Amino acid sequence: MTFAYLGALLVSLAGMVVLDWRYRLFFWRSPVRAAIVLISGVVFFLIWDLVGIDLGLFSRGETAYMTGILLAPELPLEEAFFLTFLCYLTMNLVALFDLILTARRRA
Repeated sequence: MTFAYLGALLVSLAGMVVLDWRYRLFFWRSPVRAAIVLISGVVFFLIWDLVGIDLGLFSRGETAYMTGILLAPELPLEEAFFLTFLCYLTMNLVALFDLILTARRRA
């Protein structure tokens, strides 16, 4: 059991938090709305994964870099952190592009 992949995901998530804080992109702009959007996105994609697993479309790949902890059959712990990172990254990018477009309109 190794925590390499989970550690990389946690470092990446920390980077998203720092960027969000620095530029007031997502949680620092509207924390309640951000929490609702992030949780909704993660839940949606976890359900998507579970349906894909049930249909036999998705399966867990074996690798030495993962913890081996499963949240459900074929659903590794790291997937929840990856989906959180993916949703957070997306929302930070959306907010960043909104800031850029707003600044361009003002110029």
